Amino acid sequence: MSETKPMTAAGHRILDAAGDLFYSRGITAVGVDLIAEHSGVTKRTLYNQFGSKDQLVVAYLEEREQRWQLLVRETIAAAGSPIEAVLAPLEAQRIWNQNNPRGCAFINALAELPDPAHPAHLIATQQKQWLVDLFSELATTAGCSAPDALATQLLVLHEGALVTQQLPIDTLSVSIDLARELVWASAPAHA
Repeated sequence: MSETKPMTAAGHRILDAAGDLFYSRGITAVGVDLIAEHSGVTKRTLYNQFGSKDQLVVAYLEEREQRWQLLVRETIAAAGSPIEAVLAPLEAQRIWNQNNPRGCAFINALAELPDPAHPAHLIATQQKQWLVDLFSELATTAGCSAPDALATQLLVLHEGALVTQQLPIDTLSVSIDLARELVWASAPAHA
């Protein structure tokens, strides 16, 4: 998290309330008055803890990023082989989606905050870069040919499944099947 002082109990309530509101209603649709009301604190307490709404949005995205990365790492650790580990971020998405029906908070933030200078925009783009870098690292470890190109393809499948999550079709399963075909096609012959 970007705050320099320890978060108080009120700070945690603010972050929890803001996270729920930002995700369910949208970042730009939620003001500090509503966050303060939902967290049971004054606006002054909110500003004392976070400084600004923009910094609260950054804290919200950083907290989600930490939880997402932990789930992905746990899913990678549970994979049965290096080849299956390459697919782990997509499998983690299946678990994550169960409690996140409104798609990806980072994609949502990028759509709502298109200014590349906005601190939350930077967090969201860094999260996507982390994912493509992870795919490349996993593909390299698995001995896949052209790991960077494969990583980009897997990112496209991952993100496509995220943005189509609310459709009445299972795009995630299709994306995982396509990803598996790509990974196996680029895997060493002995895999």
